[in-house]
Amino acid sequence: MSKPVKAMITAELRERYAGIDSACVVDLTGLNVQAQEELRMRLRGKSARLQVVKNSLARRAFQDTPLEPLGNVLEGPCGLVTGSESMIETAKVLVTAVKELKELKLKQALIEGDAHLFTVEEVSQLKGRGELVGEVAMLITSPGRAVAGCLRAPQARVAGCLQAMVDKAA
Repeated sequence: MSKPVKAMITAELRERYAGIDSACVVDLTGLNVQAQEELRMRLRGKSARLQVVKNSLARRAFQDTPLEPLGNVLEGPCGLVTGSESMIETAKVLVTAVKELKELKLKQALIEGDAHLFTVEEVSQLKGRGELVGEVAMLITSPGRAVAGCLRAPQARVAGCLQAMVDKAA
């Protein structure tokens, strides 16, 4: 491949991945075309896409971008999974796919441009945005529930005593 062609592809990759700060790297060695298409269909369900890129060109394109730490992971035939609203949900899809597609190997993942790389399995075990919002809402409402429970308790005791008196009289 000539230098001008490499420069064009690198520029196109840089443009394609501009603004993306989360991605997973998978090893597609041993997957036939049918299995790759099945994986792509599963990922489309989560608005993600799998793309095979030339490692050296991807490393150049990722320089000075949030995806730069992934450049060190790109070895051998790799696929890059990007574009999902939640990389955690995408990682869960990948972990499920590994159980059925034995040849698929999960490598590393990058979340929100953090310099630390995680394994895809670690990312799949994290809580998603919906779960975290639910927990925060529960924590916000729990003091109110405790107060309501304390306010109801004396009335319940009085009602219980009255009921016991009625039962004795009867």
